[in-house]
Amino acid sequence: MLRGMTTVAALPPDPATVTHLLYLHGFRSSPRSFKAQMMAARVARDHPRVTWCCPQLPPSPAAAWALIEQTVADWPRAAMAVVGSSLGGFYATRLAALTGCRAVLLNPAVDPARDLAAHIGEQTAWHDPEERFFFRPEYVLELRELVVSPLPDPARVLLVAATGDEVLDWREMVARYPGSPHHIVPGSDHALSDFADHLDAVIDHLRLAR
Repeated sequence: MLRGMTTVAALPPDPATVTHLLYLHGFRSSPRSFKAQMMAARVARDHPRVTWCCPQLPPSPAAAWALIEQTVADWPRAAMAVVGSSLGGFYATRLAALTGCRAVLLNPAVDPARDLAAHIGEQTAWHDPEERFFFRPEYVLELRELVVSPLPDPARVLLVAATGDEVLDWREMVARYPGSPHHIVPGSDHALSDFADHLDAVIDHLRLAR
């Protein structure tokens, strides 16, 4: 069985190359995410001209979005891209919708206000269980306020969805991104533990400068 299947035709020609790349991690995660570190190493090795940024996102969605806006404020819109995992995929969707930038969404959260309402209260950080934070009730409303309408240029957004995701429903992801290329991963899991097998597809879509 194929490790990944792309179900939408190849993208149309686009001469622009990406010189600035933002990575957005998921809920309870951090820049220490193995996917973030794997991407950082690949970019540093093969694309040294690309500016890489993977900030620690605060628990508040409003504060997270403010940080994202601040981070990309001076970036060239035609030459920037974003990769988002899980909740980071939700934020990346908003960024792609508002800027038109290229994006890759890794098992993205489609309706995080609905899903995270069950996680209100004290949480532990995934990469450091000693680090704790509170996910507050008002954060659910903040998530609702960040929802965007359908993407203006869906072909610039690659969805990577694992059918074995134990947290989110890959079918919801596919339905949320019509017109986008879909890289469907049979099996796997929410963390995309086999991310190394799909990194080439991610890099190819981003069209990073060399």
